[in-house]
Amino acid sequence: MAPSPTIMQAVEQLGYRVTVGDVATQAGLNVAEANQSLLALASDAGGHLQVADSGDIVYLFPENFRAILRNKYFRLRLQEWWKKVWSVLFYLIRISFGIFLTVSIILITVTIYIIITSTNSDRNGNSRGSNFGGGFFYFPNLFWYLSPNYDTQNQERRRERREESNLNFFEAVFSFLFGDGNPNANLEERRWQEIATVIRMNRGAVVAEQISPYLDEIGEGYTKEYEDYMLPVLTRFNGQPGVSPEGQIVYYFPELQVSATKKRRHSISDHLEEFLWRFSAASSGQIMLSAGLGVLNFVGALVLGSLLKDGTVAARLGDLGAFVGFVQGIYWLLLAYGAGFLGIPLLRYFWIRWRNRKIGDRNRDRISRARLLASPDAPLQQKIDYAQQFATEKVIGNEDLVYSSETDLLDQEVERSAQIDAEWQRRLDQS
Repeated sequence: MAPSPTIMQAVEQLGYRVTVGDVATQAGLNVAEANQSLLALASDAGGHLQVADSGDIVYLFPENFRAILRNKYFRLRLQEWWKKVWSVLFYLIRISFGIFLTVSIILITVTIYIIITSTNSDRNGNSRGSNFGGGFFYFPNLFWYLSPNYDTQNQERRRERREESNLNFFEAVFSFLFGDGNPNANLEERRWQEIATVIRMNRGAVVAEQISPYLDEIGEGYTKEYEDYMLPVLTRFNGQPGVSPEGQIVYYFPELQVSATKKRRHSISDHLEEFLWRFSAASSGQIMLSAGLGVLNFVGALVLGSLLKDGTVAARLGDLGAFVGFVQGIYWLLLAYGAGFLGIPLLRYFWIRWRNRKIGDRNRDRISRARLLASPDAPLQQKIDYAQQFATEKVIGNEDLVYSSETDLLDQEVERSAQIDAEWQRRLDQS
């Protein structure tokens, strides 16, 4: 079984010397899963175990452990190769929609021109075709109006319109059609990382109210005696509950109280924030251009359909009949693409509006819980103070080690005995 990429990334970010609590916090993983994965990674990558006199274990990895694993695991090499290949394939898929739109417009326009010129159409036919073109200028403005950014303040909207997109035309077409992915794809990972960080910042001991701003679907009774929502947190980070003399429950997490290195504390948000979905990362000009070309393509397909409806046009065109016959054969594909090009963004717009309302409600709910901690009442403050009785922080340095798998056990015993003798001699000299 190939090692977990999440574990490997966490080890690298933490400087190759870690504890289970370090990795669980960094990656937001279950403590048991982090422990098992670290053991497997140490075994496969030539890592070392360091045992402190307190019984805590530190994992030390070589900085080239990825190269060691690549040489050992064909599956890992295959995954890295496929990741590179897929990035190229996905880029080709993204630009293919813009390419097909361009090709579709060219085919429709050329075919209409051939049919009209070959049949010596009168001015009514030309004016009919020109009447459809008026929608070109209307629909881009419609899609800009439907954009979720339309409802923001005027100043912000003008600023966004001045910003230039870093997408090219073909990438902008894909963004207009399908958006730019889920902005909360790593929400669960962020949730557990922030929860673990809060526990670490409070030295491994917290109350439920300090964790609730990072959870969902807690219910109206979360400030009362029911704290069932803490059970997944206890399970994930191997926590233990404690009860104060007043009957209040606090929670402490022994594994998250131990670290391999002293880390500088950094601030995090007082609640978990979900990001709103964007209609498109393309600029307003690119959105209008994409919508306008989509309208032109769809209207052109309707005009072409009216010219091909008798089914005998290709037979009357001589040498150009083969080209017109080809376009006639794929006409329904062109029409379906034209309809979908306008329909998909329109449906996506309403879906985004609905989705963002839900996200806004959840964010406001979490903010309201976070405000309780800004000015806690007397019972909550008493609860937080009691939790600090369980708070502790332990950093395992080299001086705390009693065993390391890096060196021979006999050498370590000799070195340890020498350290003990030196310590006794120092005490005797002082006395």
